[in-house]
Amino acid sequence: MRTTNARNMLYLLGNEIKTACCSLLLALLFFAPFNANAQYSSGNNLNYMDFQQKPYYFGITLGYNSSNYKIFHSQNFIRNDSFARAESVTGPGFNLGIVSNLKIGEYFDIRFLPTLSFAEHSIRYSPAGGEGRILTRPIESVFVELPFQARYKSAPYHDFRLFIIGGVKYSFDVASDSRTRQAAGLVRIAPTDFQVEYGAGIQFFFPYFIFSPEIKISQGLNNILIYNDNLQQSTILDKVMSRTFTLSFHFEG
Repeated sequence: MRTTNARNMLYLLGNEIKTACCSLLLALLFFAPFNANAQYSSGNNLNYMDFQQKPYYFGITLGYNSSNYKIFHSQNFIRNDSFARAESVTGPGFNLGIVSNLKIGEYFDIRFLPTLSFAEHSIRYSPAGGEGRILTRPIESVFVELPFQARYKSAPYHDFRLFIIGGVKYSFDVASDSRTRQAAGLVRIAPTDFQVEYGAGIQFFFPYFIFSPEIKISQGLNNILIYNDNLQQSTILDKVMSRTFTLSFHFEG
């Protein structure tokens, strides 16, 4: 059963990556002519050289996220006769944040991106024997996220360069209090979370701003399940860890 769940999660993650790559490709195709025209109209002056002189800059970020949980079953799951499966259901969301970027030499940046993130995910319980009603625990969250990242950039080619990122993120769910008041008899999720993040993207340098599409994966580091001995939906779970896939568009300058 766990093997089946793992295959389902890999399938969902694969679809998310394919969707993000298609979106990234469309963005590149859309912005490439504008970048070429900007270089031509400025007499092939490379725009990135103007930004090289800046030790720091700021911007905004917009993004789409797709999040779910990595679920670990407890020993009680094997002994229970009510549920045949407990699985995570992926849900969509979006991000809005501020970018702060500090250059460390030619190829490295330190980045801080405080973000407001709206996310939706669920835990679905299937009844044993295929009989009975499927129970779904929807969880809609509004996160205040504080990511710290290090970024390594390639050497620039004309007016674009590739980069990879890595870092950590602290998040707090500001909607958790109201959700807790409505969650009598339902599985509860902790409002705070720590995640490790990694991803990649491309910088496009325009005369007045930098456009950077980016794909990123965030993996939770701690168990966010609030255990409840009196609730069977909780006792069949051992750990719940967060996972998020994000496609972001940064506008900096």
